[in-house]
Amino acid sequence: MADETTQIPAQQQDWPGTPSKLTPPADHGETSYTGRDRLTGKKALITGGDSGIGRATAIAFAKEGADVAITFLPEEQADAEETRRHVQSAGRTCVLLPADLRTEEAATDVATNAVKELGGLDVLVNNAGFQMSHQALEEFPGEQIERTFATNVFATFWLTKAIAPHMRPGSSILNTTSIQAFQPSEPLLDYAATKAALNNLTVNLATELGPRGIRVNAVAPGPIWTPLIPTTFPEEKVEGFGSDTPLGRPGQPIEVASAFVFLASDEASYVSGTVLGVTGGKAVF
Repeated sequence: MADETTQIPAQQQDWPGTPSKLTPPADHGETSYTGRDRLTGKKALITGGDSGIGRATAIAFAKEGADVAITFLPEEQADAEETRRHVQSAGRTCVLLPADLRTEEAATDVATNAVKELGGLDVLVNNAGFQMSHQALEEFPGEQIERTFATNVFATFWLTKAIAPHMRPGSSILNTTSIQAFQPSEPLLDYAATKAALNNLTVNLATELGPRGIRVNAVAPGPIWTPLIPTTFPEEKVEGFGSDTPLGRPGQPIEVASAFVFLASDEASYVSGTVLGVTGGKAVF
């Protein structure tokens, strides 16, 4: 993992960004993560698996013995191929499913294809997200609000609806929320609202799906070093990113992926309806 004293320098990328241009490089667990057979035989769909938290989760799941399918936007094909390379190097299958999940039809197609290609599904990780910052309420475009909610909330709902009928008792659904749900910042008004909605949806789905033996939990990351940061904030806001946490640094994607591994594993067999914070010390309650 990155040196804890490393500070993030000013930088910027065009959206949607790529991990190959991050300075310093992000840690997705390519060499730092050691699997312990906690997900042997499981089959998982991870949205937004081309980079950041999604890539790290795919790599960690593979090293724990799971086969995975990942979604990504078509323009992120090269990054998705890199994720697949790391999953395959761990000896597991990685199915690539390019898709824009902002419609119910697209989400349903992804669910159908993931179940078909993997031969079933035990874990769904709703991780794909969109954010773009603005300094004043009047600057938020209407089309951005729609995109943020469609990507972060609607896609999660549609995928869960489509995949839950294929899941057996012991399966799990995991949502990526955020510290923004608890400590919202004004430049991320719409994004923060979607993450609060996902917290509510997680608890509600845990009640709905519990009788079927399906667990539903969420992970709330704090400031994590991914391409989302330099693509959605001005350079001066990127500099020193994460240094305001009690631990004094940003988190790495693999540090979030480790939480997803726990929640997807049988070790968490009695954990449902929980939001697990990975925030560097920022409060999640």
